[in-house]
Amino acid sequence: MTPGRPEYVDVVAVRDDRSAPAGQTTVVRLLGLLPPHWPCRPEVRADRIRLRIALDAATDPHTVSNAVSRALADSGLRGWSRDRD
Repeated sequence: MTPGRPEYVDVVAVRDDRSAPAGQTTVVRLLGLLPPHWPCRPEVRADRIRLRIALDAATDPHTVSNAVSRALADSGLRGWSRDRD
């Protein structure tokens, strides 16, 4: 880890469509689409998922952001999107 670099990044997804599966199901699908070697702590509610993903020398916030955006574009996660706040 370099000085000043965060040790983790938080990514939040929210359910935009009430007909989409709830967070408890969606988090399993979402994690399955992310690199399996990423240490991650999910916090799940019915309409909101927060993933706290640990960073290392090969994983930076931009890499995480891109991977999560690609995962959320998967048709199995329709009705969920990134919360940019």
